[in-house]
Amino acid sequence: METHVKSQPNQELSISARSLSSSSSSSSSPTSSSSCYNVTIVPRSFSPVQTKPQGTRPPYDHGTNHDDDQLLENGEVYSMAAESAIDNIEELRFIDIMGNGGMEWKNVEERFNQLAFTQNSGPEPLMKWSDFGICIGMQQSPEFANELLRALRGTRDWKFHITKCELHCFWCRMMDPFFDSRIRIFFDMCDRDMDGRITKMEIKQTILLSASTNKLSLTHEEAECYATLIMEVLDTENLGYIELSQFKTLFKVYLSRGSIQNNQLSITHSPYHNDPFQEPLSKAEVLFRSYWRRAWIVLLWLTVCFALFAWKFIQYRHRTAFEIMGYCLSTAKGAAETLKFNMALILLPVCRNTVTWLRKHQWINSIVPFNDNINYHKMIAGAIVIGVILHGGTHLACDFPRISESDHTLFRQTIAAGFGYHQPSYIEILCTTEVATGIAMVILMTIAFSLATKWPRRQSPSLPRSVRRVTGYNTFWYSHHLFILVYALLIIHSLFLFLTDKLNEKTTWMYIAIPVLLYVGERIFRAIRSGLYEVEILKASIYPGKVVSLKLQKPEGFKYHSGMYIFIQCPHISPFEWHPFSLTSGPEDDYLSVHIRTIGDWSYHIYNLFQEAKSSGPKECPRIYIDGPYGAASQDHVKYDIVVLIGLGIGATPFMSILKDVANSNPKAHFDHTGCGDCSIKKGPLKSYLYWITREQSSFDWFRDVMKEISNSNQQQSVIEMHNFLTNVHQEGDVRSALISAIQALYHAKNGIDFISGTPGHTHFARPNWFNIFSKLARQHRGTKIGVFYCGPSALAKELERLCIKFSTKTSTRFVFHKENY
Repeated sequence: METHVKSQPNQELSISARSLSSSSSSSSSPTSSSSCYNVTIVPRSFSPVQTKPQGTRPPYDHGTNHDDDQLLENGEVYSMAAESAIDNIEELRFIDIMGNGGMEWKNVEERFNQLAFTQNSGPEPLMKWSDFGICIGMQQSPEFANELLRALRGTRDWKFHITKCELHCFWCRMMDPFFDSRIRIFFDMCDRDMDGRITKMEIKQTILLSASTNKLSLTHEEAECYATLIMEVLDTENLGYIELSQFKTLFKVYLSRGSIQNNQLSITHSPYHNDPFQEPLSKAEVLFRSYWRRAWIVLLWLTVCFALFAWKFIQYRHRTAFEIMGYCLSTAKGAAETLKFNMALILLPVCRNTVTWLRKHQWINSIVPFNDNINYHKMIAGAIVIGVILHGGTHLACDFPRISESDHTLFRQTIAAGFGYHQPSYIEILCTTEVATGIAMVILMTIAFSLATKWPRRQSPSLPRSVRRVTGYNTFWYSHHLFILVYALLIIHSLFLFLTDKLNEKTTWMYIAIPVLLYVGERIFRAIRSGLYEVEILKASIYPGKVVSLKLQKPEGFKYHSGMYIFIQCPHISPFEWHPFSLTSGPEDDYLSVHIRTIGDWSYHIYNLFQEAKSSGPKECPRIYIDGPYGAASQDHVKYDIVVLIGLGIGATPFMSILKDVANSNPKAHFDHTGCGDCSIKKGPLKSYLYWITREQSSFDWFRDVMKEISNSNQQQSVIEMHNFLTNVHQEGDVRSALISAIQALYHAKNGIDFISGTPGHTHFARPNWFNIFSKLARQHRGTKIGVFYCGPSALAKELERLCIKFSTKTSTRFVFHKENY
């Protein structure tokens, strides 16, 4: 994030030394007649001009090459890169090429042929004027397409139909490679009365049209103010209108700014720049460094499972019962041994207090991937499913039929003693305690496992409506507690084993005793601690998008690190449900804060409760209990000098705490170079990048105060760089967002605030180009290790992880990927 503001109370905003060339005035700016703004800014983000003392480098400039900058007489710097951008403009597109996969005339012609009809007056096919937007790919922006058609026709006589020849002429004009031709069309769009002049009212109308087209929230008063700002800059002689030459200058300067600032991530040469003093790593080495901790844990686990299976398999191969049941018996008993081990092991990853405590020990944290605890829990659950199928399936389909149907003489010589010298039928075997408890466990585990999968847990729309009604997080939460019965049945099952009378062979309790006691102890500890942590709600805020922000009293002795999360319970909704939420407050804050978005049943209820409490005035807020804090992947940001934080929507929550912590820390005291063993120096990143991607403009309200607080920190310009991406706005360079971008640059230059997000951070349009972003990071931080932290849907996680591996192998910069898992 770059903020460049210079206040000069009684002067005028200057765009550049070459701006407003159409005005025959001198380079000095006259006094503005508008009273909407009274602060003077020399904008770097808007124009190629910046104010900087000669020979110095501003603290906010990171890696920008100024070798070609020339110092002008008035102390302003004019970048040669900006001049090159102005002379080679290829922006201001009328056709959304990216969105239509390379739209060409043949595509437009094909659409025309589908929409065209023939009138009685002539054989030439015609198309309704209202279908113009559909034909050129602007079907999502019909009002804008209609205004574009009016400008292309250039006449006040409105025709109701369009011929193919006219459409082709319009197409050629829109695709004209010359900037002057395209800016003329846009000028005519704004010039509604077609008199060659644009008034303030016409600019306001175009602003409102552009905002509506891009689904931006804009009032008439705000549009009036932004129109005034444009007139301040362009109407230097206070004529009350602007002409084409002034309009052209505005967009030339804006587009040159876009070439330098917004498109600085684009690749103008090879994206992979190797450090001549450091060889890039091979793909095998990168994969090993990225996954060795996961690999050795999984390998150790698999080794233990196979060893236990082989041990029991061989042991029962030499038992007399093998003569009747054969390898079915060995397989079932081998699977049973792995089941004992995995039923014990599956509890350890969800002992959250233990995991959080182990994270504090650096040597353990360096070899054990605690960030994957939930993934390991799921992996072990999958192994249990396989074990149940092998154990239960071979018993039911093979062992029991062989027992009931075996030769009576052979039965008496081998296993009759284990059955009281009575050869049971298949039904009698199923009615025994061993089998009945086993079947009951399978039924309970099937219910719990099925409801814990992604589709039922998230109430996927692909499920039938009748199924969705009985699924969701609540169902998952309660069904998971069926495992209390499963473990009880497991103990009973293990005490009544076939073919085993020796107590030392009934080892199930040996496997599960310690994990069960640890897990039960954790639950008791959490219950006691959460009872002590009834917190007072200091402030509750309701935001668009059904988001509620809670500012809570910080309990005495409550200490945590940035990136951690807590569990929240609301007894008014349920005394049993606890839900995890990332802390958005910094460790140094004297309060705790969380942001909760309505996604499931519980969050919907909590939102409604606080909405009712706020609307009813002095009504008391519902009681809240908290439990935690607990460790998360984002905690590992302290291991890196450079961190990249990527959040989608509400996924930015864990990174707010990190940014506040980084902004409040002293990066200069990062390492202890004095050799003082007793010195306690807080380690933290030297540089942090935030990339926040959201779909709706109203989402910026969620963290506006937090981001302003971060921006106001005295360290933010050199430590933190924030980028917002608004995906429902058309890509930068598209004519539908061009005026919005120009206003954005002007307003940021004058006030240091992005008018779209309401924060100092610049808001980019459309989705980020991750390849270009990673390329820029690799060039800026050669030879360093960058931690990439992501919170959001899994689809993007795979792409980001792939890019981390790719750039780690192609460049000397190593990217290490981390994803939040709850």
